[in-house]
Amino acid sequence: MRRSLFLSLLLLAVPALAQAQAPIAYTVTFPQPEHHWLQVEASFPQIGTAPLKAFMSRSSPGRYAVHEFAKNVFWFEAFDSKGQRLEATRPNPYEWDVAGHDGTVRIVYKVYGDLVDGTYLAVDTSHAHMNMPATFMFGLGLEGRPMRVTFALPPGRNWRVGTQLYPTNDPSVFTAPNLQYFMDSPTELSNFVMSTFSVPSADGKPANFRIVAHTDASQADVDELAKMVDRLIRQHLAVYGEFPQYEPGYYTFLLDYWPWDGGDGMEHRNSTVITSAGAGPLKTPQGREAALSTISHEYFHNWNVERIRPVGLEPFDFTRANVTCCLWLAEGFTQYYGPLLLTRAGLGRGGLPANPNAVINGAGRTVRSAVQMSEYAPFSDAARSIDPTDASRTFISYYTYGAVLALGLDLSLREMSGGKTSLDDFMKLLWQRHGKPGGPQPGLVAKPYSLKDLRDLLAELSTRTFADQFFDKYVEGREVLDYAALLEPAGFQLRPSAPDRGWLGNVRVQVAGQANATGRGGRGGRAQGAAPDPNAAPDTAPQPLVILDVVPLGTPAYDAGLDQSDTVTAIDGQPASPSAWSGIGSRKPGDTVTLAVTRRDGSQATLKVTLKADPALQVVDMGNSMTPAQKAVREAWLGGR
Repeated sequence: MRRSLFLSLLLLAVPALAQAQAPIAYTVTFPQPEHHWLQVEASFPQIGTAPLKAFMSRSSPGRYAVHEFAKNVFWFEAFDSKGQRLEATRPNPYEWDVAGHDGTVRIVYKVYGDLVDGTYLAVDTSHAHMNMPATFMFGLGLEGRPMRVTFALPPGRNWRVGTQLYPTNDPSVFTAPNLQYFMDSPTELSNFVMSTFSVPSADGKPANFRIVAHTDASQADVDELAKMVDRLIRQHLAVYGEFPQYEPGYYTFLLDYWPWDGGDGMEHRNSTVITSAGAGPLKTPQGREAALSTISHEYFHNWNVERIRPVGLEPFDFTRANVTCCLWLAEGFTQYYGPLLLTRAGLGRGGLPANPNAVINGAGRTVRSAVQMSEYAPFSDAARSIDPTDASRTFISYYTYGAVLALGLDLSLREMSGGKTSLDDFMKLLWQRHGKPGGPQPGLVAKPYSLKDLRDLLAELSTRTFADQFFDKYVEGREVLDYAALLEPAGFQLRPSAPDRGWLGNVRVQVAGQANATGRGGRGGRAQGAAPDPNAAPDTAPQPLVILDVVPLGTPAYDAGLDQSDTVTAIDGQPASPSAWSGIGSRKPGDTVTLAVTRRDGSQATLKVTLKADPALQVVDMGNSMTPAQKAVREAWLGGR
């Protein structure tokens, strides 16, 4: 019932009515920033006689898992318009219900936060990094009301406000037309460095941009980054032909670069949050170049997903996890365009925008389609659980899967049309039909797309037969395109990297009772991040090996019955050791390896594993051996606009 009410109120919101209502007013103060909390006072006027249902979000725009922000609220009080204290009840962990009021309720609460990333709240003596769902309660049933927030900046700290919220004549006061826009408006309060620039749109009108950087980099450093971003944005513009309307008058890049930060990027309607562990990167040309990768990805989102929006995310529901069919496009195609547009701008490192190996050889493809990978997002997108899962063998990130689909679709369209049509045309068509029409208010989208919409648009751009086959086989099915054939006309060869090497499967092992991991089932070497134990015996000494992870589907190891927590005690009749395990990779396809295994229940088994050829693929740039035709195809694809 609540879900139905939430959606209907948003969809039926009338801008004129919303403006006629008194805004919900927030005031944010920082009594003790050194203790990583802030205080919010919120006033809800003209709410009638029903109880106020103050709700702390369970999810956040751009994140698809539940994050339970209510856990960080540690103080709550409620009052009526005369200052009389009111009691609150808790029907669930996320909600405070306040009855017996006089038509106005004022609540005061304190909330803790100390994680700098794209989802959470962080407060310390240097800044306040506010993601709105982690910071602000809202009133259920009041989602269409305008909002006004005052940031009471701590004295003596020289903090300013960086945000996509609408400015007012007071530099500490901002507004939003509704909850959707408000919750999608991250805010940085700090003594930041800001650089501004403008880029003309197709109609000649300038679009304005701001880089707001909480960092110890200099103004000159941030100005240099702004020059690179300016150059990059022009390539993004070339895909769609025009900028969206930035309602506050500008688009803002909110950058937070300090050693205690988490690494993250999160898109928003008129801004993006990008965080990185370390202040140093913006101080060097190499560091600024490295920062562009996330900037390019997140900026592409201001068309794709912020306005070109899939069903399931519109309107965003803050009371639950949000699931959609199409993150393979919303996130995956963005993942493809991020490096592609850096290459076109002359700011990238060249090469392919996506590597098909992870999808072609990904065990998860035999279990889930691209659509089903998207639907798994609430369990994968920074989700938390304490029970083990088999996602490492049944799931491929929709970022990766979608980027590889984008690569295949782009090259297919170019080949079919003789270079006259590309994925750029598909994205532009999506913008014209589903993004540009806008919505009833800023923050809302009028025409979110469905899988059928995508299929029909592709048919319009190409042929009905091609579109149906593409979706049936590669999007809703589990087949893969012939990437070797698609890449060759652009001067890239896709071929096995070690076809004569025997392969047991990508299986990590660890010496029993030790913290060092070794081997990947026939490729040798220690697992990334594992350090050898200086007190451990040499690799040649007998050492039982424990299987660390679930074994991938379809590998020789899986087919033989080997899996997580099994202990390998002998290899071909000899005591197991790290070097013996790595040595499996020197054998040939078709060879048989005999493993003596002890299960975790103490039972023993002898497994005979028949090695396959290593399926790993490599992309080879033909370079100077390209024909003139291949050079022309590559330039049309990867060259600047």
